[in-house]
Amino acid sequence: MKRPFEVTFLGGLFILVGLGSLVFHLWSGPIDRWTILIVAIGVAAAVGGIFLLLGHNWARWLLLVWLAAHVVISAFNSVSETLAHAVLLAVIGYFLLWSAAAKYFRSARPV
Repeated sequence: MKRPFEVTFLGGLFILVGLGSLVFHLWSGPIDRWTILIVAIGVAAAVGGIFLLLGHNWARWLLLVWLAAHVVISAFNSVSETLAHAVLLAVIGYFLLWSAAAKYFRSARPV
């Protein structure tokens, strides 16, 4: 089955967001104990995006957990941030779980 546009778009988006986060946090200021965790989270987004493009089912779950963690983390900042992340989680969850992408991941061979 041909990879759906949604998977291609979201995979590329998560790669860009993960690498952008990685670069930003490594060069924006001094490295402290939180930098390692933040960098690991950025790497997780990029790795999830790469493997999403390769058709691995676990990658979509990694990215959904990544987004859900952002919903929880943003709850400590503001309501508007929490709502924005929750909407992103709902929209991306729809595309990864209930659209043509879901059929794509079901038809992918286990690796």
